[in-house]
Amino acid sequence: MPKRKHIRLNAGRARFQVRVGGLGFRDGHVLVHRAVHEAFWTFPGGRAEIGETSEETLRREMMEELGVDVTVGRLLWSVENFFHYEELDWHELGLYYLMEIPAGFPFDPERIVHRIKDGDNDLEFKWVRATRKALVALDIPPYFIAEEIENLPLTSRHLVWRDGDLDRT
Repeated sequence: MPKRKHIRLNAGRARFQVRVGGLGFRDGHVLVHRAVHEAFWTFPGGRAEIGETSEETLRREMMEELGVDVTVGRLLWSVENFFHYEELDWHELGLYYLMEIPAGFPFDPERIVHRIKDGDNDLEFKWVRATRKALVALDIPPYFIAEEIENLPLTSRHLVWRDGDLDRT
């Protein structure tokens, strides 16, 4: 398999990337995932590759990670996301879509529903209540989504987000 051409630039201790994420809902819950070595969770997705649209990125990532063909819905947010992670300063262009996960994908809000090896990372997926309280408790960046999860924007929103912009208590 040829090496992927992710949209990612390295500049000393700074990184830029394009990430596409999806919010998939079922029965009042939203699907989240994490690399098992990390304490925080996030919304499924991944880095865009040169030559693919953001919708193609999301479908590819979900096929790779979940083994299902998702339906990509409307764009919720485009965000210029600035954060510090693993001793690096990140500048990320994030695109977050609604997505429909096929009914055959497991749903059990009481346990991890899916695990997969993705490169060097072991990923696990679970369903959590789609509430501010539940997302804040799990530490799910980007943190502005917790504030809007119970009232998603009706049209796409663009924002600039810097970690620390919101008191998460």
